[in-house]
Amino acid sequence: MNQLASEITIEKNLPTFSQGVKDCVPTLIGYISIGIAMGIVGAASNLSILEVALLSVLVYAGAAQFIICALLVSGSPFSVIVFTTFIVNLRHFLLCMTLAPSFKNYSLLKNIGIGTLVTDESFGVAANKIAKREMINASWMNGLNLTAYIFWILSCTLGAIFGKWISNPEVLGLDFSLTAMFLALLVLQVESMERGKLKFYLSLIAYVILSMLVLCMFVPSYIAILLSTIIVATIGVVKDK
Repeated sequence: MNQLASEITIEKNLPTFSQGVKDCVPTLIGYISIGIAMGIVGAASNLSILEVALLSVLVYAGAAQFIICALLVSGSPFSVIVFTTFIVNLRHFLLCMTLAPSFKNYSLLKNIGIGTLVTDESFGVAANKIAKREMINASWMNGLNLTAYIFWILSCTLGAIFGKWISNPEVLGLDFSLTAMFLALLVLQVESMERGKLKFYLSLIAYVILSMLVLCMFVPSYIAILLSTIIVATIGVVKDK
């Protein structure tokens, strides 16, 4: 009886799908503003509303979608667009590796479903809960991920529809919304972070800057940024174990 009661108590304390939806709400302003800006850029790149919507559904990555539009305008080959998108989105592999221990009791299919919809922002929300030693599970993560996914697609499509009336998103500050979202997530993590952890992450930032400066001597700056981020993030994951 005691074991059954404890199992029922644990089940009640598990986060639900609806809680995941609620936890996604603070990030939706960023998703909507960035999505609208993405739709506007897509329309300015001569993409149709349907093409912008499909880009959001299939790629689902703000930075990569902006880069794809820029490469399309410049007439880059298809192979270059695919390779660049792959490199830019490679960080998602590291994000999923970091979250993976929280979902090790689920099937491979469920883990693939969760990992497919993980973004920088949803990772930030999940990492913030983990830092606070709060529980996360598949239901909560699906609520978080699906809410963000749906709003992203709708926002990009809306931006494409009204793109002809908003030709310069920088005037409205939409280009800063992604940075603002990351800063907000960073503040939330720092507030709940232990002192030892804070020193550890500050040292990783220093390593990123140092490796980026060294790599810039041998490769273009945009490649140096990607490589240094991937290398130091991998080191951080291993050392954090």
